[in-house]
Amino acid sequence: MDKKTVLITGVLGGIGSQLARTFSENNYRVIGLDLVDEPSPYCEKFIRFDLNRYCADPDYKSHMETILNKEVPELFVLINNAAVQILSSLSEVKIQDWNQTLNVNLTGPLMLSQLFLDRLEKSQGSIINIASIHHQLTKKRFLAYATSKSALVGLTKSLSVDLQGRVRVNSISPAAIDTQMLRDGFNNDETKVKQLNELHPSQRIGKPQEVSQLALLLAEDKLGFINGANLNIDGGISNVLKDLD
Repeated sequence: MDKKTVLITGVLGGIGSQLARTFSENNYRVIGLDLVDEPSPYCEKFIRFDLNRYCADPDYKSHMETILNKEVPELFVLINNAAVQILSSLSEVKIQDWNQTLNVNLTGPLMLSQLFLDRLEKSQGSIINIASIHHQLTKKRFLAYATSKSALVGLTKSLSVDLQGRVRVNSISPAAIDTQMLRDGFNNDETKVKQLNELHPSQRIGKPQEVSQLALLLAEDKLGFINGANLNIDGGISNVLKDLD
């Protein structure tokens, strides 16, 4: 049986590497894109790819599309997973950081969807956007990131309508997922990680494989009626109202 092909951006991150592993273990041909040149063991093909530059530099865009058209002749699933998170408040936000965030988190997924549309339509495949709980609930200094993820969910819904009958489009919005990036954000302080666990009704944060298993389910034809959906995977934290004891 021929393998179906999945392309995953940001394939070397905590969620991205687990996406690659899960799809590889389920008989997919995995093509991974990432800014860092450290090929993943779960990718049959790895391509170094600067998503921000792809959006901002026409010459680089043309060069990379020549490579992608050669290396990805067919595609069943496009997973727009790459993201950048640059923290700043309104008074300190830099326009270059704002533009980079929108390029990587929003415009890049749009442009890659456009590039691979014909291939996805031919395979009757789908697009899966990895959004974030920040599309709905956010914190101080997440101005650019939260805006980009809100717009990514909006793009998901709009594309599902625009591409009706051609390509399914869905998004996944994780809350806190146990990755090294998350732990680095807490300076690997286990006390803070424990507190974060306890904030969730599940009494724990999520695992990368839970996100990847959900993506696999969305990719398969058995759930083909799910289209234009944004699925929260958040341990119930979006139901929590903080108040005084």
